[in-house]
Amino acid sequence: VSFCTGGSSNYNADFKLFKLLYRWGTIIFSCFVCVGQVIFAMGAICNAFWLMEFGRFVFGIGGESLAVAQNTYAVSWFKGKELNLVFGLQLSMARIGSTVNMNIMGWLYWKVQDLFSSTGHTTLGIALLIGGTTCIFSLVCALILAYLDKRAEKILCKEQGKTGEVIKITDVKDFSLSLWLIFLICVCYYVAVFPFIGLGKVFFIEKFKFSSQAASAINSIVYVISAPMSPIFGILVDKVGRNIMWVICAVVGTLTSHLMLAFTFWNPWIAMCLLGVTYSLLACALWPMVAFVVPEHQLGTAYGFMQSIQNLGLAIIAIAAGMILDSRGYFFLEIFFSSCLCLALIAVVALYFVNLFRGGDLNWSARKREKLQKLAMAEKEI
Repeated sequence: VSFCTGGSSNYNADFKLFKLLYRWGTIIFSCFVCVGQVIFAMGAICNAFWLMEFGRFVFGIGGESLAVAQNTYAVSWFKGKELNLVFGLQLSMARIGSTVNMNIMGWLYWKVQDLFSSTGHTTLGIALLIGGTTCIFSLVCALILAYLDKRAEKILCKEQGKTGEVIKITDVKDFSLSLWLIFLICVCYYVAVFPFIGLGKVFFIEKFKFSSQAASAINSIVYVISAPMSPIFGILVDKVGRNIMWVICAVVGTLTSHLMLAFTFWNPWIAMCLLGVTYSLLACALWPMVAFVVPEHQLGTAYGFMQSIQNLGLAIIAIAAGMILDSRGYFFLEIFFSSCLCLALIAVVALYFVNLFRGGDLNWSARKREKLQKLAMAEKEI
């Protein structure tokens, strides 16, 4: 539900973040997340599934739009090669949260059960309420960010969201072919990662005869690896540049991982560790490229549209993956995921040649990009 909601709400959130003070957007979306989590937990306590669905609906409005606001902050505060590290750190923190959630919530449920000597929906609701305290922490961070951004605005004597251009929803029609290819890579890649992790535990139990605990451990290793590796890859891409080549390496590595899981009985830890590494690499190289191909006043729209398409793809593919799994089994599901990655590989190769023939800067070295940025700044000063 939250993916579907996010897909429709991001596009409404995108251009408003610059136009209507994105710091307020961050606070409002954080409030939606908090309220949605409380409703979700209360639905569990009351044993009302429809209320839980409504809670996820509200959560989705805030959660996915909050990601757009986060990206807007990032591209407003950091420029050029710094973006690779920033996006790596963002992914790292997100995956730390995912890993903690996957490994702590079950333990928390049993602790609540022992404390209240009860089982079932009431215990689940209380555990969800306790877990929801992280949403309050997110809201506090949004308030602190708003203060820091306001302070920086005064110190630097700039007006928030003023770029000399009018922000319009019709900016979408002006998006370049390179940007649309980036969108396609994003969708085709992530639909082969998140839905797989969602279904992965049973896959490892059925194919490799893992215990439930071992299956959970290997299924979460992708997030465990991405937490420390994302900032490392961010620094690496910052120093080297060549974003497109890194994306190609990430897609090929992820495709190799899925093929290993589909066609071999090799130790799956090898494939999953490879998936964790390549997943971290792709985010650090792909997401900053948006800032290289669109004007600053269109960044909110571009990132919002990218997030929206990604969530729409995840919502559709998650349903399709479940249907394939029920009717055909895990082997055909892995073939399906591999096909999605082949489309992503075709798109990134096409992006390479489009960028090459149009003289784009997506595959420049870090040294060349830094040199040209200094020349551009010198010309502005003159």
